[in-house]
Amino acid sequence: MKQKICAALLAVGMILGSAGAVLAKSQTLSINQFVEHPSLDAIRQGLQDYLKEQGMDVNYIVHVAQANMATSGQIGRQQVGENADLIVAIATPSAQSSVQAMERAPREMKRPVLFAGITDPVVAGLVKDVAHPPELVTGISDRLPLDLQLAMIREFMGPFKKLGYIYNPGETNSKAVLKDLKVLADKEGFEVVEATASKTADVYQAANSLAGRVDAVFVATDNTIVAGIEALVKVAQDADFPLFTADVDSVKRGSAASLGIDYYEHGRQAGAMAEKILKGMKPGDLPVEYQEKLELRINLPSAQAMGVTPPQEMLDRATKVYK
Repeated sequence: MKQKICAALLAVGMILGSAGAVLAKSQTLSINQFVEHPSLDAIRQGLQDYLKEQGMDVNYIVHVAQANMATSGQIGRQQVGENADLIVAIATPSAQSSVQAMERAPREMKRPVLFAGITDPVVAGLVKDVAHPPELVTGISDRLPLDLQLAMIREFMGPFKKLGYIYNPGETNSKAVLKDLKVLADKEGFEVVEATASKTADVYQAANSLAGRVDAVFVATDNTIVAGIEALVKVAQDADFPLFTADVDSVKRGSAASLGIDYYEHGRQAGAMAEKILKGMKPGDLPVEYQEKLELRINLPSAQAMGVTPPQEMLDRATKVYK
């Protein structure tokens, strides 16, 4: 009898052990990143660091579209066949590509999609309702209050009448910001002067087109423009107009200032959502999240090279000042 009980217990132990092994198996995460620049790289690193700290065994397949819309679409279609446990899409064009590819995939090949670095997931067509996302799609938005951005610019340089806005017309998030910016311009009494660049190589020419026509230039979280921010900084310094950016990482690269989010922390927040999905939660049960904490960063030498010096009060309260 003892032998039968021991044998039974051994069998149960083997079953539980096998189940544990299944649960402990490594998982695969496929990343579709639109372009390599510090903000998007920080999102990816924050996500990976968070999952590693949680002790999760994750294998990564990383794709970078190098700011090419067609390449982003190809990556999305490729992800369908990778059989990953989770798809992560960083930036709006990549999120649109990955979500569209999964929507068209056969049911047995569909995988959950988590987006990050998205300004407006509703306008981008990723979700219809941020509080109730679709079954397989959710994520975190980096949308920032434009009114606070404009208030920061005024405090930094004083009143302005013409604000330049450089963007890629192919990026849905940038067009959404432009629409909101024009509403605020009508309300607050300034003019938005547009310049477009469909690829990073066009940023210098677009910036030059604004020289002498604007009091300052604002760049949103436009991946194409941010990837070529050094060219824009050079024109701003040569033409004496201050450049302000929505992403804080561009300040180190030469923009005068930014009131924005820490994209590494944004990635860690995305990592927490990824952990929940990898452990069995459905994306549809996770409302789209936003990052509320803002940072003020200032590049003092670059700002002065653009002809402006911020008030001491701003320098005193800034999260970081590059000198």
